[in-house]
Amino acid sequence: MAGTIFKQEVMKATERSWEEWIVALGQKVGPLWSHEQIRNHIVEQHQVSGEWGEWIAVMYEQVMGRVPVGLSKDAGVQIGVRKTMAVAKESVWDFLMSSEGLSLWIGDVPSLELQVGHEYESKEGVSGKITVVVPYHKLRLTWKRKEWDNPSRLQIYVLSTNTGKTTIAIHQEMLDDVYMREIMRRYWDEMLTTLQNRVMGRTE
Repeated sequence: MAGTIFKQEVMKATERSWEEWIVALGQKVGPLWSHEQIRNHIVEQHQVSGEWGEWIAVMYEQVMGRVPVGLSKDAGVQIGVRKTMAVAKESVWDFLMSSEGLSLWIGDVPSLELQVGHEYESKEGVSGKITVVVPYHKLRLTWKRKEWDNPSRLQIYVLSTNTGKTTIAIHQEMLDDVYMREIMRRYWDEMLTTLQNRVMGRTE
């Protein structure tokens, strides 16, 4: 449902706790209300921004028993992002595992030992443990920011395409809630764009 980060952010943005929002909306919102009706009610009656009206509506719909996009029974809240670039997959993998590449998705760590069971932690507080390694193809590990209550599961695939390009696919599972799903979607999108620019710059 709602994770710690969302609860902190909604309190900061609206000066009302998530528990107070649930009570307030429970008194007004009907079971057949559409997402748009709920969002508009929140924005108009409670004077919050359109963005927070959207988030509160999405999170409240889960309280109502509706299943949000990105939620599965086994993997919890998950996100998948990918990017294809005209670089050999070996070059992409090697960069991803270099100290410069690691700084983009783990933070400041000197290296990552590609062995099952290896535990890591960056100076920024991102930590976890490697659970699967298939060199130049797949890496699976737990991945947790220092402010998170629970770790997520992260999978990184480096795949060759039929046209000789390389696709990096990132899949993250067991996120706290759909709010964090959107935060991480933006994070991985930005990371992959930066990675593409640096890898392409090296090969030109």
